[in-house]
Amino acid sequence: MIVNDRITDYIKSLETDRSPLLIKIGKKARQEGVPIIREETAAFLQTMTTAMRPKAILEVGTAVGYSTLLMAEAMPPDCHITTIEKYEKRIPEAKENFIEAGETKRITLLEGDAQEILKGLDRPFDLVFMDAAKGQYLLWLPRILELMAPGGMLISDNVLQDGDIIESRYAVERRNRTIHGRMREYLYELKHSERLTTTIVPIGDGITVSILI
Repeated sequence: MIVNDRITDYIKSLETDRSPLLIKIGKKARQEGVPIIREETAAFLQTMTTAMRPKAILEVGTAVGYSTLLMAEAMPPDCHITTIEKYEKRIPEAKENFIEAGETKRITLLEGDAQEILKGLDRPFDLVFMDAAKGQYLLWLPRILELMAPGGMLISDNVLQDGDIIESRYAVERRNRTIHGRMREYLYELKHSERLTTTIVPIGDGITVSILI
């Protein structure tokens, strides 16, 4: 863990219960090894959604729709989420969860490769949540910035890679070195871009919050 386990456990102990549906989705996903956001990250995401009061949200990486529905619970009634998922086996479950939540009118699920789908989007998004293939964040960033409204917020999850991000590439398992290098480049770009103001938050597996200037 990036943060002391005792601190993390204490933070989790303060959390109020989520809706029965989100509890069910989260429990099932974790039992089946579906990569959904951690509980402390979930609370952060809902807080940022509430603070932003967005009209339009873009999510890259739906999985089974857990984080999508977390944002839907916190966003204004007239907000709409566009969410992208490539992994075909998870898409039917995400759709079922959106139906059960009664949120099919406020959520649009786009199926396929994010790089291609992003090219076809044109509306400005007030909030973007990136939680997909970590090695692709840097590739997607230029188009993401084009799609963001001025003053919009970009939240990127899993940026500290369980603490491995601080290690040299030779200390990381060979199979993870490419992702490790790309994530370091991504973090450098976020922190040094003249178009963004970015902070790195060491909760969960690491989050960045970037505001488009």
